[in-house]
Amino acid sequence: MNRIVIATRRSRLALWQAEHVKELLQRQRPGLAVELLPMTTSGDELADRRLNEAGGKGLFVKELEHALAERRADIAVHSMKDVPADVPPGFALGAILEREDPRDAFVSIQFDSLRQMPKGAVIGTSSLRRAAQVVHRYPGLETRLLRGNVETRLAKLERGEYDAAILAVAGLVRLGLGARIRSRIEVEDSVPAPGQGAIGVECVAERAEVLDLLSSLDHSPTSTCVQAERAVSRALGGSCTVPLGAYAEQAGGRLRLRALVASADGRRIALADCQGAGADAVAAEAVAELRRHGAAEILALLGK
Repeated sequence: MNRIVIATRRSRLALWQAEHVKELLQRQRPGLAVELLPMTTSGDELADRRLNEAGGKGLFVKELEHALAERRADIAVHSMKDVPADVPPGFALGAILEREDPRDAFVSIQFDSLRQMPKGAVIGTSSLRRAAQVVHRYPGLETRLLRGNVETRLAKLERGEYDAAILAVAGLVRLGLGARIRSRIEVEDSVPAPGQGAIGVECVAERAEVLDLLSSLDHSPTSTCVQAERAVSRALGGSCTVPLGAYAEQAGGRLRLRALVASADGRRIALADCQGAGADAVAAEAVAELRRHGAAEILALLGK
């Protein structure tokens, strides 16, 4: 192949990720022509509704997948936390890049952490997962919907519409906005979304030459961890309609997986913390532990 077209969302963060993949590809194969195909997705057009009310995470990837199927693009670049647990038939994740910091970030003009915030203070987030974990630990705080790209969310915070916001560390760092982070919330206090901090590259499954090209970009440790996290989400019907977190990390040749399922109001939470050798085996153990701790009842409350 001597030319690649990358389908990407138009947001500044999505374009940064696509440009990053472009740079890596051209470094691997000098002389390769790489073009970007910026697109607006249904998810980007939602301004005042939660994704769970409008169709789920797939709203961020469907238009990009249409471009792949129609051969208008060869690959699509995604934030892995936005990719549904089941990739549609005919498509494949050809590479998952080395992960950035997967944690959630606390951003505020006046406070340094959630712990400092007074009763009744308002936290902005578009994530049921983040909201449930915040109100579980700090029931006196109020969470409100905060949608839009990173810059839009920060602007709303600066206008005083919220007392603080929770965003992904990775997105802020990649946009050069790391200084806006007042504190990074530890995994023990806010389990990240499956795939958070990782960039994925998707293509049509039958295009062997594209998969071969992408194989050089795949970061095996990250790929294994994300596989385990997504397996938990898949087993529990996870999507943005379920407050679900899963984070895996490798240490000493073993995989540690922490996972969470919560009720929307944060009153009920099931937690798992498992270790093992393989992604699928550790994910299955984590799912079983979550169920032992009440995940089935929580999912029933959510209508799942």
